[in-house]
Amino acid sequence: MNEMLSRAAARTVNVVRGIREDQYGLPTPCAEYDVRTLLGHLSWVALMFEALADKEPMPPEDNEPGALESRVEGMVAGWSKQEAFEGESPGMGLPMTVVFQMGLGDLVFHGWDLARATGQDYEVDKETGEAMFVYAEQMAPMARQNGVFGDEVAVPQDAPPFERALGLTGRDPGWKP
Repeated sequence: MNEMLSRAAARTVNVVRGIREDQYGLPTPCAEYDVRTLLGHLSWVALMFEALADKEPMPPEDNEPGALESRVEGMVAGWSKQEAFEGESPGMGLPMTVVFQMGLGDLVFHGWDLARATGQDYEVDKETGEAMFVYAEQMAPMARQNGVFGDEVAVPQDAPPFERALGLTGRDPGWKP
């Protein structure tokens, strides 16, 4: 699983490196976030999932976009240890395997959001696309109830798994700014 996270991290960091400052105000597929705000959110998410992997207390919210790359590296390092996957999260009360999937999902889906908003490519490998579909399908009811996923967007059943996962999270795979 950590290989999938490493690939997702590299893919997302590559997108982040391609974002110009003049693109910070652009809309994203997450209607409540522009590019800068989503960069900050993803930065804090990476910090939070690193702490969760290390079974440390949740850090205070810190939406520093400039720290995103180093925080993603820390997240990957935290989940590279087998013990990160053991037991339940003290902060969330969920199995650590589910917490890992949540972190991977944030990295992949928000990486896609940032790529779409800034006109970059974001191709997921087959394994990640299938994993994101399974994760989104399992989490959608609870995630919608908690306001994490939007209303499902209809996607053809024969669409690739990642596009179907995007629809389950409330994203339109064809979204353009």
